Amino acid sequence: MEIFQNINKPSREEQKVAIASYDALATVLKELTSKNPAIEIEESEERIKIPLSALKLLGDILEAMSQGKPFSLVPFATEVTTQKAAEMLGCSRPHFVKLLEDGEIDFTKIGKHRRVQFEDVMAYKRKMKAEQKQRIIDSMKSDEARGVYEQ
Repeated sequence: MEIFQNINKPSREEQKVAIASYDALATVLKELTSKNPAIEIEESEERIKIPLSALKLLGDILEAMSQGKPFSLVPFATEVTTQKAAEMLGCSRPHFVKLLEDGEIDFTKIGKHRRVQFEDVMAYKRKMKAEQKQRIIDSMKSDEARGVYEQ
C-alpha cells in the first residue's frame, strides 16, 4: 500500500463516476445484513466476498472522490519519519524534532532515527487545531468585550 505518495485530486471523469457509484453503494449499504457481502465485478463476472467494513470504507472513498477531495489510506499502526511527520504538520523537520525532544509527541528511536506513529502525529494536529480555535474564540470575545465590533 502506498502511503502519502500519489495523493491526487480526482479527475472530472473520476468525480462523475464516483458520484454515481457512491449514490448506488450508499443505497445498497443501508440494506445489507451480511457481515461479508459478495459483490460482482461486471467485466469478469467474478463474485468476491468483501468485509462490510471494507465496503463502507469504499463508500467513504467514493464520497470523497465525488466531492473532488484528494484522499489517502493510511494504516493506523504506520510509523512515519520525522520529515514526513513535519510535512503533515506543516512545519520544519528541526521544529518537529524539538517537539519530540520536548515530549509533545511520543516516538521511538531506531539507531539514530526517530519514528513516530501516524496516529500520534494526527492527535497532536487535532490538539493544536482545537487550541488554535479556542484562542480565536477567546480573542473575539475579548474584542467584543472591549467594544471593537461596535458601530
